[in-house]
Amino acid sequence: MVEVELSRIIIDEKRQDQIIVLKEKNGGRQFPIVIGFLEATSIKMKLSRQQLRRPMTHDLLVLTISGLDAKLEKLVIDKLIDNTFHAKLFILAPDGKTKIIDARPSDGIAVAVRTGAPIFVEEEVMNKAAFIKPQQPD
Repeated sequence: MVEVELSRIIIDEKRQDQIIVLKEKNGGRQFPIVIGFLEATSIKMKLSRQQLRRPMTHDLLVLTISGLDAKLEKLVIDKLIDNTFHAKLFILAPDGKTKIIDARPSDGIAVAVRTGAPIFVEEEVMNKAAFIKPQQPD
């Protein structure tokens, strides 16, 4: 598995679909994922530290996980099928067992940025989806 980080969010308010770019933490590969406007907005709000009076859906999930004395260990983007990415949330339960929950990558990323959990991509997915960003001249 390859650890990645959120590199960019591209929001176009005139379109329903938005783009996030994930970048390999220790390398030059990166790839875009098309996500919905609401998910992109949720991610951007958290990264810009905007506070709301009431929890949004992704905040609610984080509060639920925490309220159950569980912890999000990691998000893994594990499949790319027909140009659609698939992901799993790995949640450590209080009994020490890890529960694996199917998730859309956009929702998983929105939860991961709220908890600080690492994001990983299976090597096979990275090989299919990634491109290498050209080096900038010094």
